[in-house]
Amino acid sequence: MALALYTFGQFARPSADPANDGFHDRNDRNFRAAEHSSGFLGRSGYPDEPGPAPWGVQVYPRFHVENGDGWAPSTLSLWESPEAAMAFTWHSEIHREALRRGREWFVKPAWPPYVFWWVAEGHVPDWAEGVARFEQLADQGPGPQAFDHAALFDADGQPRRQDPAILARHVAANATRLAGL
Repeated sequence: MALALYTFGQFARPSADPANDGFHDRNDRNFRAAEHSSGFLGRSGYPDEPGPAPWGVQVYPRFHVENGDGWAPSTLSLWESPEAAMAFTWHSEIHREALRRGREWFVKPAWPPYVFWWVAEGHVPDWAEGVARFEQLADQGPGPQAFDHAALFDADGQPRRQDPAILARHVAANATRLAGL
């Protein structure tokens, strides 16, 4: 089993607005850091951009507000465990710094910022699956099919707690792997 992660944010201004330069300046570095992180398995790319191939047609949740540029920041990736994803998201300096500055770029969400769900070995989720799980979490709250770090589930659908030892292992590995990126 692999853990899928879909993220979504809505820019407060059109993407090309200079107020978003800080976000765009970090984007490629954040992707490189994720790809080098302990427990990272893969990510979808985007149409017409260098990098990995897209996992299906990119779509957005109903929370997306078109602001003239045709897109919103979103990611779709696969991880070994919730702890691996959390080690990158909240403990890697480049991404943690971007999270701290998020209020500069994004509207305050009335939706969850991300969703986790388990996928069978070899299954690659597409964007539509990510959006469906994201909206499920927003509508129904966490459950085995769509959850967040505050209410984790294992691959068998049973509630579980974050494992501090696994998280610490990924954080320590990332300190070495991500140095100098």
